[in-house]
Amino acid sequence: MNILTKPTRFLFFTGKGGVGKTSLSTAVAITLADSGKRVLLVSTDAASNLDEMLGIKLQNSPVPVPGVEGLSVLNIDPDHAAESYRGRVVAQLESRDDKEVAKVREELSGACTTEIAAFDEFASLLADKKPEYDHIIFDTAPTGHTLRLLSLPKAWTGFLKDNDRGASCLGPHSGLTMQQERFERALNSLSDQTQTTVVLVARADKGAINEAARTSVELHDLGLDNQRLILNGVFEAKNKADMVALSIEKLGKKAIEEMPGALAQLPRDEVPLRTFDTVGLKALRSLLDDKSSHPLQTNQVTHNPVLHPEGLDRLADQLAKNEHGLIMVMGKGGVGKTTIAAALAIGLVQRGKTVHLSTTDPAAHILGTLNGEMPGLKVSKIDPKVETQNYVDKILKTKGAKLSQEEKDLMVEDLRSPCTEEVAVFHAFSKIVSEAQSSFVVLDTAPTGHSLLLMDATGAYHRQAIRDLKKAGITKVMTPLMRLQDPDYTKIILVTLPEVTPVSQASALQNDLRRAEVEPFAWVMNKRLLASGTTDPILTARMTSEQKQVERVKSGLAKKIFVLPWQAIPPIGIHELSKVVAI
Repeated sequence: MNILTKPTRFLFFTGKGGVGKTSLSTAVAITLADSGKRVLLVSTDAASNLDEMLGIKLQNSPVPVPGVEGLSVLNIDPDHAAESYRGRVVAQLESRDDKEVAKVREELSGACTTEIAAFDEFASLLADKKPEYDHIIFDTAPTGHTLRLLSLPKAWTGFLKDNDRGASCLGPHSGLTMQQERFERALNSLSDQTQTTVVLVARADKGAINEAARTSVELHDLGLDNQRLILNGVFEAKNKADMVALSIEKLGKKAIEEMPGALAQLPRDEVPLRTFDTVGLKALRSLLDDKSSHPLQTNQVTHNPVLHPEGLDRLADQLAKNEHGLIMVMGKGGVGKTTIAAALAIGLVQRGKTVHLSTTDPAAHILGTLNGEMPGLKVSKIDPKVETQNYVDKILKTKGAKLSQEEKDLMVEDLRSPCTEEVAVFHAFSKIVSEAQSSFVVLDTAPTGHSLLLMDATGAYHRQAIRDLKKAGITKVMTPLMRLQDPDYTKIILVTLPEVTPVSQASALQNDLRRAEVEPFAWVMNKRLLASGTTDPILTARMTSEQKQVERVKSGLAKKIFVLPWQAIPPIGIHELSKVVAI
């Protein structure tokens, strides 16, 4: 692969969820380590599956990878980072009065502190003056969250430079000077083309390629100009008489041919669709090696009726039994959440319901998926920039109304903090959740890691609200978290693909939700090849693995399971989406 020729010290792998960022970044890290380099592989994704792929337990400090000399792995865990950050801020307080310490820790309990703490660890790797590693490879969260991460060095550098008081989510200003210098060095490293390369990963799929093109433009705006493209899972039919295989190949070729010009001009590598799951060192070393086929055992696929769950039409029937409610569609990036959310919203409208379809995903694709309008269906998105401006305007109009100009200027200064965006998005999310009291709301959430951070914010707000209301003597309260915990009000739909990693991540997400006392209603397995009739050897090998995952999910992971089979014509547009949920 060309990417392995004179790689820069920092490599960022980003792209739409499910395109293979983790597999490719890990394979590149292993290859560089095998060549004698000292390599650190860093996950910035709260829903990373690196532990499963490498068979090791991820930690918030570098862990050597057995079997790969010179390679270590680090997971930036937001909760661990936040606690460590709180400890460092408290340690720098001039006063160690218990009440002052308690006040600061309380101020640092919000979701924005979690974000800045995780970012602080990320920045420290970029700003390291004494490099321990030849290469640091970042396996990032899906695009929207990654763009937020990569924009923070510039945002926080500017904020701290102009602010001599600090912000509550960061702690007292006296503890921020070390962060300011670190953020400036991190910004310089990111902008230096001799040090940093951003690797855009996409599938041979129109949606993934278009997102990579949009990301490329936004990265240029941030000053990250050293970019390259990897197309992963490029499929070529082995059986030229197999209409299913030929259809998949044709869709891929068409997407590549119609690639936006600016993206097509980037240096590019292509990785063929493999017959194996990228779990374990043997598979990961084979991923980039065209001479190694590493085939799966392709046993004959049995068509057990028990392994053929009901379709989305039956799920829409069940959801429509209620008169209103919140339907949250969640899962790993790239599994088809937006498609499932849009289809279920259309299915409810077909069944006589009024529906608001919205998204919390920074890289929202709802409008492109619908590609049209439908009576009874309202569509929106929680746009972080718009919500932030609305939130700032509201604060200035209310809390700032009676302030002097000097006091108002100080408030505006604090509201310029990047933390404000997290708070604003949460408020918008809470408003949409409350709409489900009188109608149906279908919420297409951001990929798992970002959604969990939003859930953390919901939990933090819940705890703060309960504390404040108890002090005021108020006992009756309904918070957004309480609505999410109510199975009559909220139905959580977990979406996955019939592959080992997406199923494992859906299971992990389900466990995280259960710890928050939120119980998923059903699972949806998307793009299921079983019963397609294909005889292509590559697809048949993948179907063998697929069947194992269906059995795994039905053996106890999901209380209810529904499927959306692989479609020769992708379900894009209201007409095609309507077919998969038709009454």
